[in-house]
Amino acid sequence: MKKRNGGVHSKDEIRYIVDGFTNGDIPDYQMSAWLMCVYFNGMNKEETLELTNTMADSGDRLDLSRIDGIKVDKHSTGGVGDKTTFIVAPILASLGVPIAKMSGRGLGHTGGTIDKLESIEGFNVSISENEFIDNVNNIKLSLVGQTGNLAPADKKIYALRDVTAAVDSLPLIASSIMSKKLAAGADVIVLDVKCGSGAFMKDENSASALAKTMVDIGNGAGRRTYGIITDMNEPLGCKVGNALELYEAIEVLKLNNLDNVDYGIKRLLEVSLTLAAYMLMGASSVSYDEARRTCEEAITSGKALDKFAEFVAAQGGNKDMIYNPDKLPKARYIVPVYMEKEGYIASCNTSEVGMVNLILGGGRETKESKIDLAVGIDIRKHIGDYVKVDEVFAYIHADDESIIEEAKQRLINAYKLSAEKVEPEKIIKGVVE
Repeated sequence: MKKRNGGVHSKDEIRYIVDGFTNGDIPDYQMSAWLMCVYFNGMNKEETLELTNTMADSGDRLDLSRIDGIKVDKHSTGGVGDKTTFIVAPILASLGVPIAKMSGRGLGHTGGTIDKLESIEGFNVSISENEFIDNVNNIKLSLVGQTGNLAPADKKIYALRDVTAAVDSLPLIASSIMSKKLAAGADVIVLDVKCGSGAFMKDENSASALAKTMVDIGNGAGRRTYGIITDMNEPLGCKVGNALELYEAIEVLKLNNLDNVDYGIKRLLEVSLTLAAYMLMGASSVSYDEARRTCEEAITSGKALDKFAEFVAAQGGNKDMIYNPDKLPKARYIVPVYMEKEGYIASCNTSEVGMVNLILGGGRETKESKIDLAVGIDIRKHIGDYVKVDEVFAYIHADDESIIEEAKQRLINAYKLSAEKVEPEKIIKGVVE
């Protein structure tokens, strides 16, 4: 009733609500009503921070105190073709910044970071906590799957939000994301907040509001936090799919010149370097420009690629696949896709491109679904490019011949053409510090 009438909760009241629901004392119907009141009336900064801290406290908090130095983490709000972790983490680790990262598996149009890493022969995401800590101390980088008891209150509350139309509430979204980040223990958090047709936040104002709320939570919890708002009006990079995305990230780490690159790679590189520079700033006292130059040199010198290979080997993977990514899993069929008419690419329904990857088998419709790591899409043209009917627009990578035609048609229909050239969106839309 208090929240329904626009009241502000005390810290004790929020802890009572979250703890009571998590341990079963508060029934679903009361929690559903409260969530809907939050949906309509919102929460202030202090309430949102307390909700986040309480959810983070509901399960295990990862203790990173045995790791030397300032621990840095990043989080993306999700998108299509997002493989920045495989670029950013090796860059930072090669510069001596510890990255102790917990990542999840994917549910939806693509696999998660963990799934993509399993494209590497022998790679093990289920190492012990001691091995995880030792790896970060020794090589500055380790990545494992999320513990089942990380912010269990969030998992239970999200399931209720999902079936009561209370998902898209700013304080509830922000606290859900940040509760897991706080529980994961990093000192510095850099958030990649996606904006556009392939993102949860479709417009820049919504993305900015979410970024500000999450940065307020992080800073309020004593973590140095930055929010980077990035474009998701077309897939990030050129490749969508598990092994394909890993391949593309390795291609970026192998660059010795960052100037003369394909437009799709340029977008991926810009997001990755921006995130990496803010992560380095958070861990040190350098300026953005100096951090950016240092991160660029980590790629062009080959240090980041070598660090990625070292990390893979430390977790049981075949590091030769990092130096020779052609050894990554390959689909049985690689089929060219042609547009049905000529014109400039004007827009992309990015979520639909993700759905093409899902029907190919590259994502999960349910938690039990098995992912095909080899399938996906390789996009050769981007917004603003002119496409001819006899010119390859993309390649479909498939293992099931029977779904290739449907995948091709849905991919073509995901793009709109125009007679006039359209300028693509800026890839970095803003920064919240």
